[in-house]
Amino acid sequence: MSVYQKLTAFGKKFVSYNVLFKYGFNWSPMYRRSTGKVIFVSEDLSTIRIKIPLSWKNKNYVNSVFGGSMFSAVDPIPMVQLINLLDDSFVVWDKSAVIKFKRPAKEDLYAEFIFEDEEVIAIRNGVAKENEIEIIKKTILTNKDGNKEFCTVEKTIYIADKNFYKQKRKKAANSVN
Repeated sequence: MSVYQKLTAFGKKFVSYNVLFKYGFNWSPMYRRSTGKVIFVSEDLSTIRIKIPLSWKNKNYVNSVFGGSMFSAVDPIPMVQLINLLDDSFVVWDKSAVIKFKRPAKEDLYAEFIFEDEEVIAIRNGVAKENEIEIIKKTILTNKDGNKEFCTVEKTIYIADKNFYKQKRKKAANSVN
C-alpha cells in the first residue's frame, strides 16, 4: 500500500472522498510540481476538472506552457480516477501515452476527465469476459471557454481482474526461473 493509499484511507474518515481527491492531488508533491490544479471533482468521481495556470514555473523558452507540465498535469488523473470508480477486485495501470501539441499555449489551460456510467459498466463487463482489457482515454487541453485546443493526450490504460493478474505474474515469474 502506497503512502497515498494510506493517507486516503485515513482521510476518508473525516471528509468526503471527492474533497479528499481534490485536496490530496493539489497538496501532493508529485502533482504540485506539474503546476496543475484540480478545480472540481464530482461526488461520484466520474468528472474531474483541472487547470494549468500559465506561470513562471511552467513557461518554456518561448513563454508558452512547457509540454512536460501539460503532460504531467494530465498523466495521473485517468488512472487514479478509474481505480476509485472500480473496486479492489481490479488492477489498473497506465500502459502508454501519446501527446499531440496543436499550438503554443500562452494562457491558462483546462481539461476535463469524464467516465460515464456506461463506460465503467463496459469496462467491468470487458474484464469479466476477457480477464484483462486496455482502453484509451483522450483528454483535450483547452482554453477556459473550451473553444481553442492546445494539446491532446491519449492514455492507454490496462485493466485486469486482480486474481487473473496475480496468476499471470506468478506464471511469468515461474517461466523466468
